Amino acid sequence: MFRKDIVLGGVCAGMFVMPQLMTARQLVTDGGDKPNIIFILADDMGYCDLSCYGNKYIETPNIDRLAATGTAFTQCYAGSGISSPSRCALMTGKNTGNTTIRDNFCIAGGIEGLKGTKTIRRMHLQPNDTTIATVLGAAGYRTCLVNKWHLDGFNPEATPLNRGFDEFYGWLISTAYSNDPYYYPYWRFNNEKLENVKENEGDKHIKHNTDLSTEDAIKFINRNKNNPFFLYLAYDAPHEPYNIDETTWYDDEAWDMNTKRYASLITHMDRAIGRLLAELDRLGLRENTLVIFASDNGAAKQAPLEELGCKGSLKGMKGQLYEGGIRVPFIVNQPGKVPVQNLNNIIYFPDVMPTLAALAGATDKLPQKLNGINILPLFYGQQLDTDNRLLYWEFPGKQRAARRGDWKVVTVKKDAPLELYNIKEDMTESVNLANKYPEKVAQFEKEMKAMRVPTPNWPLPGE
Repeated sequence: MFRKDIVLGGVCAGMFVMPQLMTARQLVTDGGDKPNIIFILADDMGYCDLSCYGNKYIETPNIDRLAATGTAFTQCYAGSGISSPSRCALMTGKNTGNTTIRDNFCIAGGIEGLKGTKTIRRMHLQPNDTTIATVLGAAGYRTCLVNKWHLDGFNPEATPLNRGFDEFYGWLISTAYSNDPYYYPYWRFNNEKLENVKENEGDKHIKHNTDLSTEDAIKFINRNKNNPFFLYLAYDAPHEPYNIDETTWYDDEAWDMNTKRYASLITHMDRAIGRLLAELDRLGLRENTLVIFASDNGAAKQAPLEELGCKGSLKGMKGQLYEGGIRVPFIVNQPGKVPVQNLNNIIYFPDVMPTLAALAGATDKLPQKLNGINILPLFYGQQLDTDNRLLYWEFPGKQRAARRGDWKVVTVKKDAPLELYNIKEDMTESVNLANKYPEKVAQFEKEMKAMRVPTPNWPLPGE
């Protein structure tokens, strides 16, 4: 029933309310050890790509189990419709009207480089940008990023190790060949050292990136089983190109290979997550580890959107600020602590940083002027009003969107007027009510202008 209800528009299971409001630390630890934190991020996975969010074709038993035994949010929004700005919002607690990185490519500043044969500019996370890793590290956590960072631009000095993480295993934009070939890389960073993956030498397809990342994550957990840790496990799957040789789950389906490989990338990732969870169980860490699963944005144009129903009935896709580009699954699980429930609260990526800081008892380490709020009470069965605030997104000079309560405004074309939708009644963004409620549009416009801070990397006329 959970899957069907979410596809039809989202439900809010009856939340149980604790008789006495306790602090976040009391809820989580009962005065014991600080909980470990694992944040797992899929790449370009659609809102409805998981069985537990309504998919009828793709097998995701381990992620489904996280949802079935934990809390699943039906109205979570990513930080952006594409990778770099979404991950920047996640890592810094700020929306794309305030973050350092607001699009994958910048107009001015940053550093120039190549994407294929095309010359582009990218902006990178700055030394004065406080990250989740910085905050949790100051609270005594050992911090690690596995696989995709995507916040270094073309700056080799903007690695995870230079932005708060103690350990890093994966690839960087600034070292283009560190993820080449995609999904079966011959190169991979081991902290600061770039090493060869011998199994994949000569373009062999032996070690898939998802398996490499899971092995790195498991090794990190084993090294830190006796102290609190924060693991940010950012898989590549199912980002295109859809490279995976193992498609046994779907070989009997009458699909083209693109569809089979897309589905296989997700199911393969799900199997890897199962391995990770089994290791936590083996080490006796599962009950003291908060696990969060999400996707960085919606499914891409190259995905089998219609064949597999990747975005359900949502409008738009990756690269757009319609629901299909920014609404993502968000699952929270911690046995014996996080209740079994589906929540319809509106949350987004900037909320993660203040929330994890509260979990770690490190709110005093947070920077000023965050756009996110602490939603930790929702993880542990308490009520919290998250809907009566302005959520904001932009691709500077191209697209804008905002949501407050049931209402959302959005435009995906430069200089086009804002469209207005009642998302509670019209999740598919089918009926534009801007002409019917011009006063609402005007109020949104006023608040949106006040929300954003000018940036030299994406200058707009008049700023």
